[in-house]
Amino acid sequence: MMNKRTKALIYNFVGYAAFFIPVYFLTQAFTNLTGWWIPMTAFMVATLLAPKFQAVRTAEGEKLFMKWLFVKGVKNIG
Repeated sequence: MMNKRTKALIYNFVGYAAFFIPVYFLTQAFTNLTGWWIPMTAFMVATLLAPKFQAVRTAEGEKLFMKWLFVKGVKNIG
C-alpha cells in the first residue's frame, strides 16, 4: 500500500497532465503561437486549473487533502 505522500504526488502529476496535454495540443492547433510559447501557455493554464493535493500529518494520522479552483474550500479525500 502506498503512503499518503506518494498518493498526493501521483495525484498531482495526473491532475496536471490531464490539463497540460490537451491544452498543449489545442494551443498548437488553434492559435498562431510558435516555439516555446505553446508549452508555456499549456504550463500556465494547467498550473491554474489542476487540482492540488497534499498529505498532512494530523492527530488522527496522515490525511490527504485536495484544493481546486472549481470546488469551494479544502476537501478531505483520505
